[in-house]
Amino acid sequence: MFPIDDSTRGLARALHNSIKDLPIISPHGHTDPRWYAENAAFPDPAQLFVTPDHYVFRMLFSQGVPLESLGVPRADGGPVETDGRKIWKLFADNYYLLRGTPSRMWVDHAFAEVFGIEQEFTPATADAIYDHISDCLTKPEFRPRALFERFNIELIATTESALDDLKWHKMIGASGWTGGKVVTTYRPDSVVDPEFDGFAANLATFGDLTGTDTQTWAGYLDAHRIRRAFFKEHGATASDHGHPSARTENLSTQQAEALFDRIKGGKATPEDADAFRGQMLTEMARMSMDDGLVLQIHAGSRRNHNPGILHKFGRDKGFDIPGRTDFVNDLKPLLDAFGTQHELSIILFMLDETTQSRELAPLAGVYPALKLGPPWWFFDSAEGMKRFRENVTETAGFYNTAGFNDDTRAFCSIPARHDVARRVDSAYLATLVATGRLNEDEAYEVAQDLTYRLVKKAYRL
Repeated sequence: MFPIDDSTRGLARALHNSIKDLPIISPHGHTDPRWYAENAAFPDPAQLFVTPDHYVFRMLFSQGVPLESLGVPRADGGPVETDGRKIWKLFADNYYLLRGTPSRMWVDHAFAEVFGIEQEFTPATADAIYDHISDCLTKPEFRPRALFERFNIELIATTESALDDLKWHKMIGASGWTGGKVVTTYRPDSVVDPEFDGFAANLATFGDLTGTDTQTWAGYLDAHRIRRAFFKEHGATASDHGHPSARTENLSTQQAEALFDRIKGGKATPEDADAFRGQMLTEMARMSMDDGLVLQIHAGSRRNHNPGILHKFGRDKGFDIPGRTDFVNDLKPLLDAFGTQHELSIILFMLDETTQSRELAPLAGVYPALKLGPPWWFFDSAEGMKRFRENVTETAGFYNTAGFNDDTRAFCSIPARHDVARRVDSAYLATLVATGRLNEDEAYEVAQDLTYRLVKKAYRL
C-alpha cells in the first residue's frame, strides 16, 4: 500500500515505522462486550471469521451460497448449519471470491499475524488451518482479553441500544481487569426511528426503564436524558445515530409535540417518520450541549434493502446499501441552531463519496461543531481511505477530521484495519512531502496526529 517509486516509498515506510506500534484507539465499533466480560474462549474458527462477518457472507451469498449453510442464524430460529468444519470448508471453497477486497487483506492478516499461519488458505489447506486455529483458541493467550492486550488496544467502544441494561459493561467494570478500557456508546435508533420494528413496544419499555411518561413529548425527551446519563456512567463519550438520510429539523415545541402525537399513535406517514428522525438529531445535539456526548451521525445507508432477507434473517445481514445523501441542505436546521458552537462535537460519516469534496469538506472546513469521520463500511478500504484524503484535505485540512476507527464486529480484523489506515496515511503524507506541499518534519507530526491524537481529541477520551 506504499507508493511504487523508490524515494517516496522509502519515506512512506519510515513514516509508517514511526506510528505502526502506537496504541489502537477504537472509539466506535460493534464487538460484543460479552467477550471481554466473560473472557470465554471463542467457540470455533467459523464462528470467529465467517458467521458474524457480513462483509464475508454477503459476498458468498452474491454467488449463490445460502446464508443457512454459513451458519447465519434465522430470525425464526429455523435450522441452519452448526458444524463449524462444514462452514469452514465452504468458506475455503469460496475464498477466491474475496480476491481484491479489504476482507481478503483482513483475513490474511489475521491468519498470519494473530495465528501464525504461513500457508495459503485453500480448500486443500482448510482442514489443517481449521485445526490449527481451533487448537489456538483453547489456549489462554487467545482469549478475548489476552488478544485485546496483544493487539495493543488502549480503548474500545462498543455500541448498545438505548434499551440495553449494560450488564456486560457492569461485569467488565466489576472484574478488576486492568488490561484495557471498554466503554459503551448510546445508540437510540430503536426508540428514535418510528419505522424500527417494535417501535411502540420499545417506547413503553423506554418509559419503564426510566420511570418517565414516554407517551408525552416532555417525558420522552427526559427518558433520553436519563439513559444518556446512565450510559455516561459506563464510560460513554458518544452517541451514535444510523439514519437513512442526514435530514435534521428544528421544530417549535408545539410542532414537535404534534409530530410526536402522530408518531406514538401509529398514524405517522413516511414523511412524518423522516421528519421525526430529523428532529431527534437536533434534540440529540441539544442534549450534547448539556452532557458533552459526542454526536456521531452515520447517514446514507438504505438498510434492509431486501424484505425477504429481513423477514427470514433479521437486521444487519449484508443488505444495507449506500444511497445519495444531501448533507448541505439536510444538516442546515441543526447547523443553524448549533453549528457554530465549538463546544459541540459532531462527527459525520458518509457512504456517498460524491459528497466528500462537494459538501462535507466545505462544511467541516468552516463549522466549528463538525468533524469528518473516516471512510466507513463500503469505503474502509485502501482505495477508499486514499480517496478520502485526496478529496477532503485541501478544503478541511487534517485537523477537521477524527482520525480512524474500525467500526467492526470482526475482532481479529482490528489490527489489520488500523494498519491499513496507517499505511495509507503514510503513503499520502510521503506524497505531499515529495511534491513540496509538506515539510518532512511536519509529516511525522501529522502521522502521529492522524493515528492517535486526533481520535482522542474528537471523542474526548
